[in-house]
Amino acid sequence: MLTDKVAVITGASKGLGKALALAYAKEGAKVVVNSRSEESIRPVAEEAEKLGGEALAVAADVSTKEGAEKLVERTVERFGSLDILVNNAGVLGPRVAIAEYPEDEWNSVIEANINGPFLVSKAASPHMNDGGSIINVVSGVSVEGRAEWGAYSVSKFGLEGLSQILAAELEELGIRSNAVDPGGMRTEMRAAAYPDEDPMSRITPEENTAVFVYLASDESKGVSGQRFKAQEFGGVLSF
Repeated sequence: MLTDKVAVITGASKGLGKALALAYAKEGAKVVVNSRSEESIRPVAEEAEKLGGEALAVAADVSTKEGAEKLVERTVERFGSLDILVNNAGVLGPRVAIAEYPEDEWNSVIEANINGPFLVSKAASPHMNDGGSIINVVSGVSVEGRAEWGAYSVSKFGLEGLSQILAAELEELGIRSNAVDPGGMRTEMRAAAYPDEDPMSRITPEENTAVFVYLASDESKGVSGQRFKAQEFGGVLSF
Protein backbone atom coordinates (compact mmCIF):
# COMPACT_ATOMS: atom_id res chain seq x y z
CA MET A 1 0.00 0.00 0.00
CA LEU A 2 2.82 2.45 0.89
CA THR A 3 5.79 0.61 -0.59
CA ASP A 4 8.81 2.90 -1.03
CA LYS A 5 6.91 6.01 0.00
CA VAL A 6 8.75 8.29 2.43
CA ALA A 7 6.67 9.34 5.43
CA VAL A 8 7.62 12.01 7.96
CA ILE A 9 5.75 11.96 11.27
CA THR A 10 6.25 14.64 13.90
CA GLY A 11 5.56 13.92 17.55
CA ALA A 12 6.26 10.24 16.92
CA SER A 13 7.80 9.14 20.22
CA LYS A 14 4.49 7.88 21.66
CA GLY A 15 0.76 7.81 21.25
CA LEU A 16 -0.74 8.36 17.82
CA GLY A 17 2.53 9.45 16.23
CA LYS A 18 4.28 6.23 17.17
CA ALA A 19 1.28 4.16 16.09
CA LEU A 20 1.29 5.84 12.68
CA ALA A 21 5.02 5.34 12.22
CA LEU A 22 4.66 1.62 12.84
CA ALA A 23 1.50 1.33 10.74
CA TYR A 24 3.23 3.03 7.82
CA ALA A 25 6.30 0.83 8.23
CA LYS A 26 4.11 -2.26 8.12
CA GLU A 27 2.71 -1.01 4.80
CA GLY A 28 6.21 -0.69 3.35
CA ALA A 29 6.93 3.00 3.86
CA LYS A 30 10.30 4.43 4.76
CA VAL A 31 9.56 6.37 7.92
CA VAL A 32 11.19 9.45 9.40
CA VAL A 33 10.19 9.82 13.03
CA ASN A 34 10.60 13.03 14.96
CA SER A 35 10.44 14.27 18.52
CA ARG A 36 12.48 16.74 20.54
CA SER A 37 14.81 14.18 22.13
CA GLU A 38 17.00 11.47 20.66
CA GLU A 39 16.31 9.18 23.62
CA SER A 40 12.57 9.18 23.02
CA ILE A 41 12.58 8.76 19.26
CA ARG A 42 15.40 6.29 18.62
CA PRO A 43 13.47 3.25 19.98
CA VAL A 44 10.57 4.01 17.62
CA ALA A 45 12.89 4.00 14.62
CA GLU A 46 14.40 0.71 15.77
CA GLU A 47 10.93 -0.82 16.18
CA ALA A 48 9.97 0.35 12.68
CA GLU A 49 13.11 -1.21 11.23
CA LYS A 50 12.23 -4.53 12.84
CA LEU A 51 9.08 -4.49 10.72
CA GLY A 52 11.29 -4.73 7.66
CA GLY A 53 11.47 -1.11 6.57
CA GLU A 54 13.95 1.73 6.64
CA ALA A 55 13.67 4.31 9.39
CA LEU A 56 15.37 7.54 10.35
CA ALA A 57 15.10 9.23 13.74
CA VAL A 58 15.50 13.01 13.78
CA ALA A 59 15.52 14.82 17.10
CA ALA A 60 14.44 18.41 16.50
CA ASP A 61 12.11 21.02 17.93
CA VAL A 62 9.88 21.60 14.91
CA SER A 63 8.19 24.58 16.52
CA THR A 64 11.33 26.47 15.48
CA LYS A 65 12.49 27.31 11.95
CA GLU A 66 15.83 25.63 12.61
CA GLY A 67 14.22 22.44 13.88
CA ALA A 68 11.71 22.21 11.03
CA GLU A 69 14.42 22.74 8.43
CA LYS A 70 16.69 20.20 10.12
CA LEU A 71 13.95 17.56 9.94
CA VAL A 72 13.36 18.13 6.25
CA GLU A 73 17.06 18.42 5.38
CA ARG A 74 17.88 15.14 7.11
CA THR A 75 14.98 13.46 5.31
CA VAL A 76 16.07 14.69 1.90
CA GLU A 77 19.72 13.80 2.58
CA ARG A 78 18.69 10.21 3.37
CA PHE A 79 15.82 9.57 0.96
CA GLY A 80 15.97 12.32 -1.68
CA SER A 81 12.37 13.49 -1.28
CA LEU A 82 9.23 12.72 0.68
CA ASP A 83 5.67 11.66 -0.03
CA ILE A 84 3.82 11.94 3.27
CA LEU A 85 3.92 14.49 6.07
CA VAL A 86 1.90 13.99 9.24
CA ASN A 87 1.80 17.10 11.41
CA ASN A 88 1.05 15.34 14.67
CA ALA A 89 3.30 17.03 17.25
CA GLY A 90 1.38 19.10 19.76
CA VAL A 91 0.86 19.98 23.39
CA LEU A 92 -2.27 20.39 25.49
CA GLY A 93 -1.37 23.31 27.72
CA PRO A 94 -3.24 24.22 30.91
CA ARG A 95 -6.98 23.62 31.18
CA VAL A 96 -7.92 27.02 32.65
CA ALA A 97 -10.05 30.02 31.69
CA ILE A 98 -8.63 32.62 29.31
CA ALA A 99 -8.55 35.18 32.14
CA GLU A 100 -6.17 32.92 34.06
CA TYR A 101 -4.10 31.63 31.14
CA PRO A 102 -0.33 32.26 31.59
CA GLU A 103 1.02 34.14 28.58
CA ASP A 104 4.20 32.08 28.34
CA GLU A 105 2.26 28.83 28.23
CA TRP A 106 -0.15 30.30 25.66
CA ASN A 107 2.81 31.11 23.43
CA SER A 108 4.31 27.64 23.90
CA VAL A 109 1.08 25.93 22.81
CA ILE A 110 0.67 28.17 19.77
CA GLU A 111 4.29 27.59 18.76
CA ALA A 112 3.98 23.82 19.01
CA ASN A 113 0.49 23.33 17.58
CA ILE A 114 0.26 25.83 14.74
CA ASN A 115 3.67 27.40 14.13
CA GLY A 116 5.23 23.91 13.97
CA PRO A 117 2.92 22.57 11.24
CA PHE A 118 3.35 25.83 9.30
CA LEU A 119 7.14 25.65 9.48
CA VAL A 120 7.40 21.95 8.63
CA SER A 121 4.89 22.19 5.79
CA LYS A 122 6.70 25.21 4.37
CA ALA A 123 10.05 23.42 4.51
CA ALA A 124 8.73 20.08 3.24
CA SER A 125 6.42 21.05 0.37
CA PRO A 126 9.20 21.94 -2.13
CA HIS A 127 10.62 18.44 -1.64
CA MET A 128 7.34 16.50 -1.86
CA ASN A 129 6.66 14.26 -4.83
CA ASP A 130 3.66 14.59 -7.11
CA GLY A 131 0.84 12.81 -5.30
CA GLY A 132 2.21 13.83 -1.92
CA SER A 133 -0.02 13.99 1.12
CA ILE A 134 -0.01 16.35 4.10
CA ILE A 135 -2.11 15.14 7.03
CA ASN A 136 -2.83 17.57 9.85
CA VAL A 137 -4.02 16.19 13.18
CA VAL A 138 -6.84 18.35 14.52
CA SER A 139 -9.42 17.90 17.28
CA GLY A 140 -13.05 18.05 18.29
CA VAL A 141 -12.28 21.45 19.83
CA SER A 142 -10.92 22.79 16.53
CA VAL A 143 -14.43 23.33 15.18
CA GLU A 144 -16.17 24.14 18.46
CA GLY A 145 -14.66 26.46 21.04
CA ARG A 146 -15.13 25.15 24.57
CA ALA A 147 -14.50 26.72 27.93
CA GLU A 148 -11.06 26.08 29.42
CA TRP A 149 -9.55 24.65 26.26
CA GLY A 150 -7.69 27.91 25.62
CA ALA A 151 -4.66 27.90 23.37
CA TYR A 152 -5.08 24.25 22.41
CA SER A 153 -8.49 24.91 20.88
CA VAL A 154 -7.36 28.16 19.24
CA SER A 155 -4.27 26.51 17.75
CA LYS A 156 -6.25 23.61 16.36
CA PHE A 157 -8.78 26.03 14.82
CA GLY A 158 -5.76 27.57 13.10
CA LEU A 159 -4.53 24.19 11.92
CA GLU A 160 -7.91 23.53 10.29
CA GLY A 161 -7.45 26.76 8.31
CA LEU A 162 -3.84 25.97 7.44
CA SER A 163 -4.90 22.58 6.12
CA GLN A 164 -7.47 24.17 3.80
CA ILE A 165 -5.04 26.84 2.60
CA LEU A 166 -2.38 24.24 1.82
CA ALA A 167 -4.92 22.20 -0.13
CA ALA A 168 -5.70 25.21 -2.33
CA GLU A 169 -2.14 26.40 -2.77
CA LEU A 170 -0.49 23.02 -3.42
CA GLU A 171 -3.12 21.55 -5.72
CA GLU A 172 -1.24 22.52 -8.88
CA LEU A 173 1.80 20.64 -7.56
CA GLY A 174 -0.22 17.48 -7.07
CA ILE A 175 0.10 17.68 -3.29
CA ARG A 176 -3.00 17.20 -1.19
CA SER A 177 -3.73 18.37 2.35
CA ASN A 178 -6.36 17.02 4.72
CA ALA A 179 -7.24 17.26 8.38
CA VAL A 180 -8.02 14.34 10.67
CA ASP A 181 -9.74 14.48 14.05
CA PRO A 182 -8.60 11.26 15.76
CA GLY A 183 -11.21 11.51 18.53
CA GLY A 184 -10.63 10.37 22.08
CA MET A 185 -7.93 7.74 22.46
CA ARG A 186 -6.06 6.00 25.26
CA THR A 187 -3.17 8.48 25.40
CA GLU A 188 -1.31 10.52 27.97
CA MET A 189 -2.75 13.74 26.54
CA ARG A 190 -6.30 12.43 26.85
CA ALA A 191 -5.63 11.37 30.44
CA ALA A 192 -4.33 14.85 31.23
CA ALA A 193 -7.39 16.48 29.69
CA TYR A 194 -9.88 14.10 31.32
CA PRO A 195 -8.27 12.80 34.53
CA ASP A 196 -11.52 11.28 35.81
CA GLU A 197 -12.20 9.28 32.67
CA ASP A 198 -11.59 5.53 32.56
CA PRO A 199 -8.89 5.20 29.87
CA MET A 200 -10.10 1.69 29.04
CA SER A 201 -13.27 3.26 27.66
CA ARG A 202 -11.23 4.63 24.74
CA ILE A 203 -9.60 2.89 21.80
CA THR A 204 -5.84 2.71 21.48
CA PRO A 205 -3.94 4.75 18.87
CA GLU A 206 -2.98 1.47 17.20
CA GLU A 207 -6.67 0.81 16.57
CA ASN A 208 -7.13 4.23 14.98
CA THR A 209 -4.78 4.34 12.02
CA ALA A 210 -6.97 3.32 9.05
CA VAL A 211 -7.85 6.80 7.78
CA PHE A 212 -4.23 7.90 8.10
CA VAL A 213 -3.06 4.97 5.98
CA TYR A 214 -5.78 5.74 3.43
CA LEU A 215 -4.77 9.41 3.17
CA ALA A 216 -1.11 8.46 2.84
CA SER A 217 -1.81 6.01 0.02
CA ASP A 218 -2.63 6.40 -3.66
CA GLU A 219 -6.16 5.27 -2.80
CA SER A 220 -6.86 8.86 -1.76
CA LYS A 221 -5.45 10.63 -4.82
CA GLY A 222 -7.68 13.59 -5.57
CA VAL A 223 -8.91 13.82 -1.99
CA SER A 224 -7.84 17.19 -0.61
CA GLY A 225 -9.17 19.98 1.58
CA GLN A 226 -11.30 17.54 3.54
CA ARG A 227 -11.81 16.84 7.23
CA PHE A 228 -12.10 13.27 8.51
CA LYS A 229 -13.18 11.83 11.84
CA ALA A 230 -10.88 8.86 12.27
CA GLN A 231 -13.21 6.82 14.45
CA GLU A 232 -16.06 7.21 11.96
CA PHE A 233 -13.94 6.18 8.99
CA GLY A 234 -14.69 2.82 7.44
CA GLY A 235 -15.67 1.02 4.31
CA VAL A 236 -13.27 2.92 2.03
CA LEU A 237 -10.07 0.95 2.29
CA SER A 238 -9.64 -1.77 -0.31
CA PHE A 239 -6.59 -3.53 1.12
